[in-house]
Amino acid sequence: MKESPLVKKLLWSALLAGLGAGASIATTKLAELIWKRAFGEDPPE
Repeated sequence: MKESPLVKKLLWSALLAGLGAGASIATTKLAELIWKRAFGEDPPE
């Protein structure tokens, strides 16, 4: 790869942002599932 360091930095930032967003969504869904099983109701808003 002969891209400029700026392009590599932008790609790295985009990758981190995408993975962070995905992890956040997955964590929220898991917490919601645990809450529903523990209390039998939807979590508070």
